[in-house]
Order: sequence, then C-alpha cells, then structure tokens
Amino acid sequence: MKRRESLKAIGLTALASGLLLDSCQEKEVKTEQASVLQTPTDTVGRQEFEIERDKKLHAETFFTKHEMATITVLADIIIPKDDKSGSASDAKVPEFIEFIVKDMPEHQVPLRGGLRWLDMQCLNRFAHAFVDCSSQQQIEMVTAIAYPLKAKPEMKQGVTFFNRMRDLTATGFFSSKMGMADIGYVGNSPNRWTGVPADVLKQYDMEHVKV
Repeated sequence: MKRRESLKAIGLTALASGLLLDSCQEKEVKTEQASVLQTPTDTVGRQEFEIERDKKLHAETFFTKHEMATITVLADIIIPKDDKSGSASDAKVPEFIEFIVKDMPEHQVPLRGGLRWLDMQCLNRFAHAFVDCSSQQQIEMVTAIAYPLKAKPEMKQGVTFFNRMRDLTATGFFSSKMGMADIGYVGNSPNRWTGVPADVLKQYDMEHVKV
C-alpha cells in the first residue's frame, strides 16, 4: 500500500488458538509488557494535578510487546514513510496509542479484541500471527478490512477495529511535530499587516480605496 492510498482509505478455532499461543509465546513470556513511555518534560501551562496524572499514566503499561509490534506494523501500513515524511512509527504513533488507551480506557477492550481477531484471521489464512506474515500477506489482510463498503459481511468485526485503529493513527501522526510539518501547519504566528492585497482590491473594484 502506498502512503497516499493508505491515507485515502482513512475516509475462530481451537487449532488457531493453539497456533496463536505458540506464535506469541516467545514475545509474551520473555517480556511481559511494552516499554514504558518517557514522561513528557513540557509542563508549561499545565496544572500540577495534570502533570502528576500524566506521570502516573506514563509509568503504566497496557499492551504486551506482541500487541505493540502488531500496532506498529498496522500504523506503518496506514501511514508509511514517503519522500516527504517518516512513517507513523517514526512519529511515535504506537507510543501515542499506548498512552491513549490508558487515558481513555474505553479503547482498551476494542483494540485488544481487534488485535486478537486479526491474529486469529491470519492464523486461519496463513498459519502465522499478523506480525509474522509476509508483507504481501499483511497487506492482503488489511485490504480485506480497510474499505468498509467493499468488505465482506464476515469481516465486520475487523472493519470496526481497523476504523478505530486508523482514526487513532491519523490523530497521533497529525498531532505530532512530524505530522504537522507534513501538512504545513504552523499554527498562530506573529505577522505584519500591510493592507488588503492588490489582487483582492482589484477583484472588488476598490483599487482607489485606502484600507
């Protein structure tokens, strides 16, 4: 999936369960959870209780390493690196999603359930968990759930999950420094008023008016 195509889209069995556990065993047994996010140092304009709450959330972890690896692959499929900007993971979108699910717990069950659903589907299709599939297989699986109007009825759960995943990825990327630079957003900045542009005055036949 090319990056612009990805952004355009922004608009099971006992055997499989056994395979899933085998596939995830090394990732989940050796390391129980994902790395703790760094606590932000920018506290300007924030109240003490907000700072303390964020520190507490950053000190906790929710996703396992296997889940974070899956989120990273998905995020980079949704927003891959191109000649203008880095990928979603370059903008630390996976870490953003990890923080959001702790800040907004209503995302926890849908995302964890969706990640498990995705692995089960891939195990049934390709005999591998999603992160262990080839790039071609990963794109095939994502394509099946990335376009709601084209998705098969049995993919409904995956479509719902991917919609949420895509929304969070886009939010994380375009609220990052890299994402804002990508779209050319500079925010409010000081400027000097030099009057109404000449072409505008001409358009309204007001060239003789001093503004």
